[in-house]
Amino acid sequence: MPLYEHVFLARQDASAQQVEDLTTQMTGIVEGLGGKVVKMENWGVRSLTYRMNKNRKAHFVLMNLDAPSAAVTEIERQERISEDVIRYLTVRVEEHEEGPSAMMRKADRDRERDDRGGGFRGDREGGGFRGDREGGGFRGDRGPRRPRDDEAASVEE
Repeated sequence: MPLYEHVFLARQDASAQQVEDLTTQMTGIVEGLGGKVVKMENWGVRSLTYRMNKNRKAHFVLMNLDAPSAAVTEIERQERISEDVIRYLTVRVEEHEEGPSAMMRKADRDRERDDRGGGFRGDREGGGFRGDREGGGFRGDRGPRRPRDDEAASVEE
């Protein structure tokens, strides 16, 4: 059977239980039509790049499917009917990605960075801000600044 990655976005004001019920409904459709859900990830509520149907955030859910095309057609039809689903996208793939998806790996990296307390430039090697370095405005890796164009023009005259 063909393999698919299916992502849908549910409204931000839908509860986690409603999103879970929607996911269970989609899983039931796939299994009822002879397919199976290989992996399901709930990415949580994330900000959208732009407003969609007056929503600035949405619940993101990924489903890796091993199902016939009829199952994909039916879940897309159900998502078009549902008022809770903002958008959906299904992509046919050659093989499913092993382990957590890229979004889950990114969330783990972000969580580790926050636990370490990183993110502030003063924590990095080499000191804090540019003005903190000796020479104020001189960067040791570049050398001194060249004169500005207006100063250069007055020097040439």
